Amino acid sequence: MARYSREKKEHALALMSAPENLPVSTVASRTGIPEATLYLWRNRARASGRAVPGNGQNAEDWSGADKFAVVLETAALSEAELGEYCRRKGLYVEQVKAWRQACEEANTVTGERVTPAQRAQEKKRVRELEKELRRKEKALAETAALLVLSRKPRGALERKRGRMTALPERQELVKEIRTAHAAGARLARACAEAGLSVRTYERWCVPEGVRDDGRPKAVRPPPAQKLSPEERQTILEVCCEPRFADLPPSQIVPRLADEGVYLASESSFYRVLREADAQHHRGRQRAPSQRQPVRHVATGPKQVWSWDVTYMPSLTRGLFFYLYAVIDIYSRKLVAWEVHEKEGGDEAAALIERATWREQLRGKPLILHADNGAIQKSYTLKAKLESLGITPSHSRPSVSDDNAHIEAWFRTCKYMPGYPANGFASIDAAREWTHRFVTWYNTEHFHSGLAFVTPETRHRGEDRRILERRRQVYAAAREQHPLRWKRHTRAWVAPECVWLNPPAKAEEAAQTRKAA
Repeated sequence: MARYSREKKEHALALMSAPENLPVSTVASRTGIPEATLYLWRNRARASGRAVPGNGQNAEDWSGADKFAVVLETAALSEAELGEYCRRKGLYVEQVKAWRQACEEANTVTGERVTPAQRAQEKKRVRELEKELRRKEKALAETAALLVLSRKPRGALERKRGRMTALPERQELVKEIRTAHAAGARLARACAEAGLSVRTYERWCVPEGVRDDGRPKAVRPPPAQKLSPEERQTILEVCCEPRFADLPPSQIVPRLADEGVYLASESSFYRVLREADAQHHRGRQRAPSQRQPVRHVATGPKQVWSWDVTYMPSLTRGLFFYLYAVIDIYSRKLVAWEVHEKEGGDEAAALIERATWREQLRGKPLILHADNGAIQKSYTLKAKLESLGITPSHSRPSVSDDNAHIEAWFRTCKYMPGYPANGFASIDAAREWTHRFVTWYNTEHFHSGLAFVTPETRHRGEDRRILERRRQVYAAAREQHPLRWKRHTRAWVAPECVWLNPPAKAEEAAQTRKAA
């Protein structure tokens, strides 16, 4: 082992002390002394109370032991000696004084001594806080994962129990649930958000991947009451006999019953004939057909109008006046009306044109629905609608309820208490009464289909503000007397969209989203 002189050892310690404060590695490269030896000398110097940082850092970044060593070295020095020491060590007097004050404060007892019981209680409280923090972090991660899962599109139809799910849809659902579960969501919560039960999810998941729905490919035994092939052949042979060849099953079955023969029910006869391609429409009568009604949806005013003409009786028997009326199905506002002495396409065309100018709809898309009468389909009106850019729409032939909104308005009009059921004295009297009624209907009548706001308010878009104020009034009343409400308060919500001939609920929801 190499031995070093005292002078060389002091030189190395001076390099590691202030003001040089060189790192041990630098001192080792300069002096050729191994770093382990330098570390040993530095530790012994520190143990003797000497400040030997040996880390190359600024004085403020020294360790507490080095700062305390400086305080010990300068404790007995006068102000002049302290100044000389600080200059030799590359320190400031204020630094040394601050370190000295810190040492004094550290040794000052400022509070009561902590007992072991208090320390244990504090550790227990820390463990509980850490446990609560972990729980909240898990809950936050689960909420975020479920939020991402809830934003995934699920299709137009809601998921119901027993509904068959195609394999691609199953794979997508399983992938989304697994992603949410890996992100921190509990499996039950993720399945519930996707519309599945945990049992269904486990049944779908197999080691090979995702199991397909086996119901379409399942082999099921035939029903016990099913007709045998021989019985089906007998029905076909009976229907093809010369005496029954021109008769439908509704005539064949009772004739066989009169003969004391029962082969099958009437519906079974029809089913067997259809499966054998032996049941078709015959005769000159046109085959029955079911036409779907014309459907339109309005999500705001000035989108879909409905119009019609109704009779207004006069005092002379057989003489009528004719009320032309146009209603906006969204707001139920009567946007135009006129009373004439005759029905005609010219009067209807002029009325529609004035209504579009009044509502400032020139060049804007509009659907105008009407019945299937001669006036509603006249060439004059058709040409006017084309020039105005209005899309015509008509009800099915011989169907009276395809234009329900305007028909409901006519009923409200004619069943008013002041309506002269015996007839109007003149056309001016009819116009005057209609003007008063339309003004009342648009501006004062609280419509039940609009959450009881006036059509004019709905037409101007002010109904949301009024309904919100009503909800606030009911909420305040419920807070004042909560026992008077067993469930929720009155909704006060007007429909966001209005349908002309609404479809089924599922189809309506899908088409409403498409229209929006």
